[in-house]
Amino acid sequence: MDIFSFAGQFTSEESCRLHFKEQRDKEGVICNRCGCASHYWLKNKWAYQCKDCEARQTLRSGTIMENSNLSFMIWYKTICLMSATKKGFSSKEIQRQLGLKRYEPVWSMVHKLRKAMGQRDDRYNLEGMIEADEGYFAVEASAIERNAQKSGRGSKTKSNVMVMAESTVLEDIDTGKTDRQCRYFKAKVLEDHRAEGTDETLGSSIDGEKSIVFSDKSTSYINIEDYVDIHMTEKSSERTTKETLKWVHIAIGNAKRDLQKFHKIKGKYLQLYLNEFIYKLNRRYFGNRIFDRLIIASITATGR
Repeated sequence: MDIFSFAGQFTSEESCRLHFKEQRDKEGVICNRCGCASHYWLKNKWAYQCKDCEARQTLRSGTIMENSNLSFMIWYKTICLMSATKKGFSSKEIQRQLGLKRYEPVWSMVHKLRKAMGQRDDRYNLEGMIEADEGYFAVEASAIERNAQKSGRGSKTKSNVMVMAESTVLEDIDTGKTDRQCRYFKAKVLEDHRAEGTDETLGSSIDGEKSIVFSDKSTSYINIEDYVDIHMTEKSSERTTKETLKWVHIAIGNAKRDLQKFHKIKGKYLQLYLNEFIYKLNRRYFGNRIFDRLIIASITATGR
């Protein structure tokens, strides 16, 4: 949704709350106490009341907005800004656009939305032909890491990220030329280089029984065949980068360029920034619908 359409549709705090309630009613409300899915709406309280145990929960309860003191309008404006462009905004820029004095609530809100993006994408596994490779992303070194550096002046370190792409080989019937097209992506930060972590990450991200995984001959992938139908490997080369693992390396390169606008990304938050990049990449053809999808993600995800 562009900012002009947003300004025409959401003119007040009440219009945002009514829209949020409409979307939440479609997704369904579950009682926090007994798990019942049937509720009354108490308009004067702006709260749901369970038909079984009569427990109440507010419109924000169970969503990423729970315990937030920011208005619905602020949340909606932020969702609009984050979904309006491919590259997105930093928390500092969103704070400036919203005209808010304090940075911390904005930073927390933006990271909650990034967490919701990741939770939404985690609902789906990749399947079919999967490209898998690792990339190294520069992040701000922790105090311990800075103290361990010999020069004492370095402030950067690298974090290892596994990137997966659901690709399909298309063949031109007339020429016989083949080309890879890509549907969806995943990117997961790895704690180390051990095969166990790689296997676990891959196993939780794809449908192994329906997948053929392509990778290089890294020792990190020695046990992947235990998790997938077929595992095919190629020695790392320029051809491998440009053909076999084409889409993975395009995603890694674009992600690194996209994250450059964020200064001093700490390693523990890298996954959240990748969540936003991958969420938008997977919905690159959605157009203005990405705003509505992010509203739904904010309802179905939790801020905990």
